[in-house]
Amino acid sequence: MSYLLSILILLPIISGILIYLIPKRASLWVCIAAQIFQLGVSVYLMSLVKEGAIYFNIGRWIPPVGISLYADTLSMSFVMLSSFLFMMFVIFNSSRHYVDRMFYMLYLSLQGMIAGIFLMDDLFSIFIIVEVSTIVVSLLIMYKRDSRSMYDGLIYLLINVFSMTFYLFGIVVLYKITGTFSLRLNAEIVKQMTDARVLYFPYALIITSVSLKAALMPLFSWLPKAHGTPSAPSVVSAVLSGLYVKGGVYLFFRITNAFSVIDTTQFFFVSGVITAFIGLILALSQTDIKLILSYSTVSQLGIIMLALNLGDSEAVYGGFYHMVSHALFKAALFLCAGIIIEKYETRNINEIRGVFRTMPLVSIACIGAILAVTGAPFFNGATSKYMISHSTNSIFTEALLIFLNFGTVLYFVKFASIFPGKRREGISKVPINREIVLVVLGAFCLAGGIFGTQLIKILYGVDVSIEIGEYFKKSLIYFGTLGASLLLFRLKVLHNKFFDRLRTFDATFNTIALSLPLFFAAVLAYLIIS
Repeated sequence: MSYLLSILILLPIISGILIYLIPKRASLWVCIAAQIFQLGVSVYLMSLVKEGAIYFNIGRWIPPVGISLYADTLSMSFVMLSSFLFMMFVIFNSSRHYVDRMFYMLYLSLQGMIAGIFLMDDLFSIFIIVEVSTIVVSLLIMYKRDSRSMYDGLIYLLINVFSMTFYLFGIVVLYKITGTFSLRLNAEIVKQMTDARVLYFPYALIITSVSLKAALMPLFSWLPKAHGTPSAPSVVSAVLSGLYVKGGVYLFFRITNAFSVIDTTQFFFVSGVITAFIGLILALSQTDIKLILSYSTVSQLGIIMLALNLGDSEAVYGGFYHMVSHALFKAALFLCAGIIIEKYETRNINEIRGVFRTMPLVSIACIGAILAVTGAPFFNGATSKYMISHSTNSIFTEALLIFLNFGTVLYFVKFASIFPGKRREGISKVPINREIVLVVLGAFCLAGGIFGTQLIKILYGVDVSIEIGEYFKKSLIYFGTLGASLLLFRLKVLHNKFFDRLRTFDATFNTIALSLPLFFAAVLAYLIIS
């Protein structure tokens, strides 16, 4: 059954091409049928990898020759999540006027490439699929063809192509050393090497490119442009923030594991902390609801990177589960934001009021997603953040996590100011398919908290126990931070010149491009000194 791995990559791409060729009236049904089949295959393969990882070499070549696919519980959990969310996105967007056959082809092709990022075993194939997906993402960002989206899409394309040049040079140098592009074979060869210094240069090149994909500080400036560009369809923002950016974090984990003789956990722990803090501050300064969500993604990615570099297995699995949780609640938030922007015809949070009375179901789903991202008790974000916090014995780290979550609560208290107020007249009803998708995503955020330990067991085969006393203590801390955030918001602490100046921050292409060699130099210097 190993050949089914290739179906997970090829089926969305082939169905997208087929949809482009058939009449438009049949395209939606073909698309939904393909998504159901894709989800079914991913669930089936997830059940198989629990008995052992699956390896498939395309063309039956003997490794290290050929293109190889590798699936374990980690990669399949993200492929299964991707299949589910894309099905939700297709249903959500089925009634939009701009969704033509070309959009379906690009969107479904991206789905296949995201699956490829999680399943590809050899580094050169990853390079090819990431480069092609970069072009597809750029086209989706620019799909409505207004000047702002064209600019943001072009910036995204150029900076990501530039970063993958570092990756390409890195894997070429690595191939000269080890003689293979396979991640699995590289991991075995690296373990037997007596002098790790020969790996410093290729590792620094590769990890710099991957760190940009993971939006680490100072390489994150492209993310708000791509995820928060004004006219990008909300489903594009949702898939970028919910799924695509997770590919960078996933590759970071796989590559650092392959270079097991090199220890950069302290470097990337600090990078994660700085990324989380900078994302938090910039999210607090925004008045554009899409940019609040975009910078929130930067902050949450910093927390995930912090977890992956704590040096504890529970924290690592907590980071993985936070990636899954983030995909669900951030997808719901971007879809809700898209509806609100469309109905209110503004992105300014200060001009939007009365959303709860105007769109009650959308508001309930959005509030559920907000409770999840802020780590409210019984929601999925609480479970993942509990695992990350519980795994550390450092008072400093625990206090840091509390502070970062306090900031998250604060900017979502600001975001939630759109819900109270009088009903907005003259706003048409939200289509039922959109409300259903949002309610389903909100329900998954709640179920992911209530049944969090069972889901972690299903996804990763790891037993996690939650101590009631500690969970209660963390719940009290959450409500304390919520109360403090409400008080600070009432006192209008966020209305000051400092945040006004931060709001105008907009990194140019030259600034973003310069950050890449600087980050590479920092990684290389850390390796040499340490």
